[in-house]
Amino acid sequence: MRKRTKLIIALLLPVQFFALRILRGFPEFIETYYSQGVYPYLAKISRYIFGWVPFSVGDLFYLLLVILLLRWLYKNVRRLKRSPVSFFIDITASISIIYFVFNMMWGLNYYRVPLNKTLGLEREYTTEELISTTKRLIAKSNQLHRELGYKDSIKIDLPYSQKEIFKKSIEGYKNLEEIYPNLHYSPRSIKKSGWSLGLTYMGYSGYYNPLTGEAQVNNLIKTYKFPVVACHEEAHQIGYAAENEANFIATLATLHNDDPYIKYSGYIFALRYCVNEIARRDFDTYEALLPTINFGILESYREMREFWQSYENPFEDFSKAFWDQFLKANNQSKGIMSYSYMVALVVNYFEEHPF
Repeated sequence: MRKRTKLIIALLLPVQFFALRILRGFPEFIETYYSQGVYPYLAKISRYIFGWVPFSVGDLFYLLLVILLLRWLYKNVRRLKRSPVSFFIDITASISIIYFVFNMMWGLNYYRVPLNKTLGLEREYTTEELISTTKRLIAKSNQLHRELGYKDSIKIDLPYSQKEIFKKSIEGYKNLEEIYPNLHYSPRSIKKSGWSLGLTYMGYSGYYNPLTGEAQVNNLIKTYKFPVVACHEEAHQIGYAAENEANFIATLATLHNDDPYIKYSGYIFALRYCVNEIARRDFDTYEALLPTINFGILESYREMREFWQSYENPFEDFSKAFWDQFLKANNQSKGIMSYSYMVALVVNYFEEHPF
């Protein structure tokens, strides 16, 4: 690549940045022409190309990218002293290209119309509504726990392999699509991550690769959360980039699944979020509600908590801090804390759709 071309591409990086700042003010434009316009076609093409491959092509792509980066640094590190400006331009030009491809392939979804507006769930909710919804979630979760044939004190383990859960996850989206056509999900392209151990040490359950359209799930997770994580990553695939929205869509997809075990995992997932929110708002009510939850459900929460605690390490704090800044840079002002804001969506949804 010629020096002039590299310089132009490098200078386009700040141009892209400011263009995105402007686009933040036009979510309807992004929603109409990108999220519901161009993106679904781009995503489907990627999933058709790579979805049939039995392993994660995206994982191999990242490995190749790291190897090429190390090779380039090895061959060009001397230029840093000899020609620092040229070295800097090369780095900036590369970042500019990656930034452009990321936003074109998926990143613009961060600027789409918020899900609470498209689903009509914008209103503020009260603590009383939160408590009411939580009590109903407790009753429903306890009921499903018993209907599955388990004693209240026994933790339920999903009787499916991870591949079977992947296949079942799409069933919830098919049912959900009848209510919300924009949540259509096809074809399926979800796989176990080849970097699951590394993901676990960084504190992540999965990730979406926008270049290959694949959703990767941490296969070390063998708890009630696995179906929810699968549906969460599938929500990213259909264009919902915000973490709180992907969590909410995952909740709906599991609750609309015909399989009672998958449905159960969705209810206790939503319940945990609501219970934790009550603990932040009204600890006395939290302590009063906790004994009404089947002990087997609380054991599932304990299992999940102890799983992550067993992998705690200093690097996790660094990776979470990096992800927090990444989210804030991509139109999620609360950063990593935006995960917990799905509670408002859950409460407002169940106020509109009582069960």
